[in-house]
Amino acid sequence: MGKIFPIVLALIGLAAGGGAGYFLKPPPAPEIVNPCGDVGGEDDSQSDPDVIAHADVDSEFVKINNQFVIPIVNDEKVTALVVLSLSLEVSTGNREAVYQREPKLRDEFLQVMFNHANTGGFDGVFTQTSRLTNLRRALREVATSILGAVVHDVLVTNIVRQDQ
Repeated sequence: MGKIFPIVLALIGLAAGGGAGYFLKPPPAPEIVNPCGDVGGEDDSQSDPDVIAHADVDSEFVKINNQFVIPIVNDEKVTALVVLSLSLEVSTGNREAVYQREPKLRDEFLQVMFNHANTGGFDGVFTQTSRLTNLRRALREVATSILGAVVHDVLVTNIVRQDQ
């Protein structure tokens, strides 16, 4: 009897859990029916919610290959390192142009980030929106000066600060 009791309790608990799940499941999503019927000539991606369509934005994202490492210097000593990963949002078809100009982009981006670090941009709450907005704006200006109007935005995809 002592060995059967835990098994019976487990079976009762399993049945109660299954019954509760069956009766408490959410109702099925209502099917959306087009009252005009299937209209020909529509792009299926517009009606599929899993496909994100950006008809007004024709851009692609280009990841800058290597991370950027920026030293934080206080009293002539490196007190921390900031590691950043960046991507560029550019007009479609300009991926190769970004990779061809990547050495120049990296050099100019590093200069902007060094200036940001020297003015205290990576001190304290360095992920504050206003600080990152200023950094992104400066990076976008540099990218636009190198690549032209094909650059839409600069995205900070990863940022880490390692104190020494």
